[in-house]
This record gives sequence, C-alpha cells and structure tokens, in this order.
Amino acid sequence: MSVEQRSKSSVTVIGLGPMGRAMAGAFLDAGYAVTVWNRTAGRADELVARGAERAPSAEAAVAANELVVLSLTDYDAALAVLGSAEPALAGKTVANLGSDTPERAREVAGWLAERGAGHLTGGVQVPPSGIGSPGSSAFYSGPAELFERHRAALEVLTGADYRGEDPGLAQLYYQIQMDLFWTSMVGYLHATAIAEANGIPAEDFRPYAVSTASLLPGMVEFYAPRITAGDHRGDVDRLTMALASIEHVRHTVEASGVDGALPALLAETVRRGVEAGNGGASLSTLVEQFRRA
Repeated sequence: MSVEQRSKSSVTVIGLGPMGRAMAGAFLDAGYAVTVWNRTAGRADELVARGAERAPSAEAAVAANELVVLSLTDYDAALAVLGSAEPALAGKTVANLGSDTPERAREVAGWLAERGAGHLTGGVQVPPSGIGSPGSSAFYSGPAELFERHRAALEVLTGADYRGEDPGLAQLYYQIQMDLFWTSMVGYLHATAIAEANGIPAEDFRPYAVSTASLLPGMVEFYAPRITAGDHRGDVDRLTMALASIEHVRHTVEASGVDGALPALLAETVRRGVEAGNGGASLSTLVEQFRRA
C-alpha cells in the first residue's frame, strides 16, 4: 500500500472519552487502521482488542497518520496535547472536534499553521450514540482543500456540513445550536419540576411536553423570514401579551414552591422591551434587543 493510500484509510484518534471511543470504533467498523492515544491508557483497552494500535505517546499518535482527530474537552486540552506532540505536527491535518469558542478555534488554527499543520474545526451535533448513524451531522470549517481531502474519513463519523474557510465558523454554528438546545432543555426541566410539584409525574407530563416542543419548528419557520426583513409587526403576537403570560407562569411557579429564577429572568427580558416602547410589537423584536445588549 502506498503512503497516499494509507493516508486515506488510516486515522489517529486522540481523546478516548465516550465520544472519542465512539469515533474510533466507527473508524474500525469502516475498515480503517486506527491509532489511539489517551492520557489514561486503559481507556484504549477495548479498542485495542478490536484492532486499534495504542500509541505510547501523543507525539507517536500524531506521527502515525496524516489525519489526527481530536476529541477533547476544550481547546486548552487540545493545545496541551498538541504542544507535547509539536515535533510531529508538520504536514498533519488536525480535525479538532471538541467544543470551544469561535475565537479559540481561530487561535488554534493559527498556532498549528505556524508549525506546518492544517486545522479543521468540527462541531458534532449528536451524542456518542449518534456517531456512525444515518442522519447525524457535524459542522466543519477551515481550508476547503483539507476538508475535501479528508471528507470521506470525516463522513465515517457523521454527515459533514462544511460552512466555509474561516476556522471559527463551525464553532459558531455549533454554539448557536447549543444556545437553542440548552435553553429549550432547561425550560423543559423547569416545567417538569412544576408538574411534579403539583403531583403530575414526569411520564404523565411527557406527551404534553412533546406536543408543545413540536410547535417550535413552525414558529421558527414563521419568524425567520420576518426577522431577516426586520418585520416585527404585532399582528399575531405582542410583547405585552407575552409579558402577561410569563407573569402568570411566574405566579404559578411561586405557588408551587419551585425556583422562580427562570421565569423571573424571562419576565425581566420582555419587560425591558415593553418599557422601551415595543409593547405592541411582536416577540421577535427581542432579537433587536439582544443585539443591542
């Protein structure tokens, strides 16, 4: 097998938490030669039993293959590992699939470029159980040539949604997705706490939570073009209506003995819009309020 052929069928995975192990396993299932490394060496045992090669050091892991996939907690952890492997970095492509800010992605991409290595930023949109599954997806950004060179390997893990050359773009798309995800999940858990405080088990509340959550896609489809056009007419909803509804929620929360910090924050956010003279405008006008903040 030529060097070029091997580079297309082999990969290094560094970081063997649940996500890293799932990624390494997916590569093994796809017939790749996989080199793995983790600070806690024992996490590689199962993968080694399946045919992976355990590198003795991060430097040896990086040296083993052209494509190096990082699955680490954040970019500080990535820099710590890459720093220890610095002599082996030249000519490598690092697909950094951990989470951090867009600016940190740009910093690490620059740091690698100074050492002769390429950087692909990744933002994986599925949990470990979704790795290798149809319909899963990850954002990528960085040099288009590098992305196309390694696209087949990256698509072993998930679908690959390339966002552009700017190394920060994949993390930006990932973080705004996470903003929506976490606020939605915290809202669900808060509502569940209210239900249970009033004797309604989570399982009984479940179908109603699903029904309410199912409204979100239609609302996003309705609001997005209006927001793009700067159209915040209060023809279907108004901030004053939203504030009254949130206050009713807040009073129900307090009467239930549940932490009221979340609805209080929502009420304060909407109240600022009303006090700014936008009471008759749509809820979507909060986009402008958030931008100014």
